Amino acid sequence: MSILVLVRHGESQWNLENRFTGWVDVPLSPKGVEEAKLAGDCLKKQNIHLDKAYTSALQRAQHTLKIILERLGVNISVEKDQALNERHYGDLQGLNKAETAKKFGDDQVKIWRRSYDIAPPGGESLKDTAARTLPYFQSRVEKDLKDGKNIIVAAHGNSLRSIIMHLDKLTKEQVLELNLATGIPIIYEFDKNLKVLSKNTLTS
Repeated sequence: MSILVLVRHGESQWNLENRFTGWVDVPLSPKGVEEAKLAGDCLKKQNIHLDKAYTSALQRAQHTLKIILERLGVNISVEKDQALNERHYGDLQGLNKAETAKKFGDDQVKIWRRSYDIAPPGGESLKDTAARTLPYFQSRVEKDLKDGKNIIVAAHGNSLRSIIMHLDKLTKEQVLELNLATGIPIIYEFDKNLKVLSKNTLTS
């Protein structure tokens, strides 16, 4: 049996400012730091032993993971890779979401944000994000899980949505309704064949 913890990073400065962030390496906001601490405290109550951690190449995910591990009082191997980065928003990165809606229209922006396979100009769709995230997840994280290791992945809304789509066997229509809150751990429990035995979202 093995355990996988997925957690979206705490609120970033650009989440706070309602901007498209993508691959821009912005820090956590003060609220995001507190969310990461709370996530660590929630996991500590579960008394889960972790063997290894994975995170993206972006500081908001790395900082979230660092805080969580500090709250847990553990020192484990951390692997960082841009395969777990947030979806690249291309020409929209840095733009305020409300201003972008005024410029391009609400309907067009909703298509860029919520469709499965339509990418914003110069950016990635969720399908594109999954195409880089899932091979990495399957070759690295799932291998560890099959070996009976307990793993934590601290990443981003869309890279984690693609992983959850895979684990929960969601359709491309179902995944569009999936929203992940910042700093809220999701715990999967697997059998030795990686069949999901349970899924639990932790709230304080």
